[in-house]
Amino acid sequence: MLSKVAVVLTERVAMFEFGVLCEVFGLDRSASGLPKFDFRVCGLEPGVPLRASSPGITLTPEFGLDGLEGVDLVCVPAFSGGGKMVVDQRIVDAVRAAADAGAIILTVCSGAFLVGKAGLLDGRKCTTHWQYVEELAEMYPEATIDPDVLFVDEGNLITSAGTAAGIDACLHLVRRELGSTVANAIARRMVVPPQRDGGQRQFIERPVAACTSDSLVSTLAWMTENLELPHTIEDLAARSTMSTRTFARRFAAETGTTPVKWLTNQRVLLAKHLLEATDLGLEQIANRSGFGSGALLRHHFQRLVGIAPTEYRRRFGAETPADSTALT
Repeated sequence: MLSKVAVVLTERVAMFEFGVLCEVFGLDRSASGLPKFDFRVCGLEPGVPLRASSPGITLTPEFGLDGLEGVDLVCVPAFSGGGKMVVDQRIVDAVRAAADAGAIILTVCSGAFLVGKAGLLDGRKCTTHWQYVEELAEMYPEATIDPDVLFVDEGNLITSAGTAAGIDACLHLVRRELGSTVANAIARRMVVPPQRDGGQRQFIERPVAACTSDSLVSTLAWMTENLELPHTIEDLAARSTMSTRTFARRFAAETGTTPVKWLTNQRVLLAKHLLEATDLGLEQIANRSGFGSGALLRHHFQRLVGIAPTEYRRRFGAETPADSTALT
């Protein structure tokens, strides 16, 4: 049963992520028939203000670290600085002790770095904001980090991606522990969907991979400028004055992927731009981005971005109601 919840604060805590935890677990909704959580805001020293990441704001925890003792859930909101943020070892030890005592640990965004310091990511699947994925992986190589999802549920460890993904993780945990009725009721009060589709893939910027080989730089630039054209390994190798085997090997070494995957990623990037900035129909976008057909574009877009092109345009495009049928 999920009844006692503690949020542990550090310096430079992120206000939105802290607010998400307060909104889900800190409000008394018992008048609406929902369970009331024993909610504690804890810090290194009770009554001592902590700076928030937003200028001019401080937060004062009511409880010290002993407030983490005996709780069912410890929540770690984001804080600025990611892995570079210095966290007092006593906070790290208190989170570890709570986990050892059986508490569920839930992180939002960069909060994953704190539980990493506590040794709770080793051998586990987890996630964080896509901007922090490489840093987290470098600091905690024993963790398996999924950069595409909104949250990862590892039983007694739940990690979520950036900012609003914390809402998804919290509602998922409420649903898991207290049932869909409670989770749906809280979601309605927050005016958010009980469950979101897709993942954080739709928000990730995927720049062209860096390349140090002069022969490949010109080839990659030409491919980028001519995504609408068909490309074969043989043609690309000839353009690079290499054999197909040498080209494939050097391409993988320089970019970390295959020519086919590289092309597909760049074509999806172009399709995303066209969905955001134009009112072109799906077949037109498919032709301009080199997919050739709307069906093939939908397939690769869904696979790499996590949502359909129509949904992506609805969320990120400057579409007018008259354009709403353009992708059907």
